[in-house]
Amino acid sequence: MKPTILLVTTSRWIPTARLAMALANAGFVVDAVCPSRHPLTATRAPRKTFPYRGLTPLASIEAGIVAAHPDLLIPCDDLATLHLHEIHERERRRGVEGAAICKLIERSLGAPESFPVVHARAEFMETARAEGVRVPRTALVRNSVELEKWIGAAGLPVVLKSNGSSGGEGVRIAKTTEEAVRAFRTLQAPPQLARGLKRALIDRDKTLIWPSILRSRWVVNAQEFVAGREATSLIACWNGTVLASLHFEVIQKLSSSGPATVLRLVENTEMACATQKMARRLGLCGLHGFDFMLEEGTGNAYLIEINPRTTQVGHLTLGPGHDLPAALYAAVSGRPVQESAKLTEKDTIALFPRGWIRNPESTFLQSAYHDVPWEEPDLVRAGLAKHRQESHWDSQRKVIQSAAVLGVPTL
Repeated sequence: MKPTILLVTTSRWIPTARLAMALANAGFVVDAVCPSRHPLTATRAPRKTFPYRGLTPLASIEAGIVAAHPDLLIPCDDLATLHLHEIHERERRRGVEGAAICKLIERSLGAPESFPVVHARAEFMETARAEGVRVPRTALVRNSVELEKWIGAAGLPVVLKSNGSSGGEGVRIAKTTEEAVRAFRTLQAPPQLARGLKRALIDRDKTLIWPSILRSRWVVNAQEFVAGREATSLIACWNGTVLASLHFEVIQKLSSSGPATVLRLVENTEMACATQKMARRLGLCGLHGFDFMLEEGTGNAYLIEINPRTTQVGHLTLGPGHDLPAALYAAVSGRPVQESAKLTEKDTIALFPRGWIRNPESTFLQSAYHDVPWEEPDLVRAGLAKHRQESHWDSQRKVIQSAAVLGVPTL
């Protein structure tokens, strides 16, 4: 029988649908715990989907696990990983009754001792440093006084990052102390209720409701700025051993702190060694992403953070050693690796739909491999519809903000 993989996601990202397609093509039966109207339901990949409920997240994910009875779990965003870690801790306290789910989560994500480390940016960076990986100085800062003290020692510019954020939402680069203090207060502040309501009403995503109501503050870290080019890696690993990997240099991004839209496949020994060291040190299993800065002038690869889940490139099958779904299937099934045909001979890849959203007239859409899922036309339409929906919300938000400045009622 084919092994079953359960995708766990709290957001409606198109890359999750692409990964589901690639995993099904590799031989898995694919199920998913996901929000309603997720793009993956526009594909033929999933056998079943189970509802993710933002107001009762752990219960909804655990219900999906019980119903699907999967051989492996893959979290598709940082919040999904955090939820799985919380379920593991809760089930661990139940002893024998919770042992089966604990074992599944450990088989899927790795050693439980590493769970707190991958969510704490400063602790992760110290762990990497201890393994001999090149990293910038990073420290947790609790208040503006600690931040100013850290800047006094490390200098400017400074990169500020909040724990638990992804997609560049929780990252700011400050060139002055005053700018850094303002950014710190913004990143530390609880999410605005309006933002939580927007996600709930427009995106049907309730994950920010509780943080908004409870006024939960984020943990913020200060990191030494490294001038250079951004790069990213994704690995498939099993019990601390890397089975397959993808290493890219970022060519274009959706915004200065947003996700990549155009990537170039590279062979970088330092990046590969760093991911191998961290996979072994943390005992990782499944899919894990790593972000780097390639230092200007030297090309030295500085590891700047871990993404303890799959990233937007997990579906790309790019030849021997670069087919992550096939590597995972072999590990779970115990069969030899059967890699898919190489997706493209081009090294540069424009990701859909973000590459098109950034600039529909970009030359990269012709010169690079434009990664459009033509075999799933409903998914293509879903990607374009999501862009139109977000554009409409942005337009409405600007109108409301302008009206507020002029003192015009908006209701």
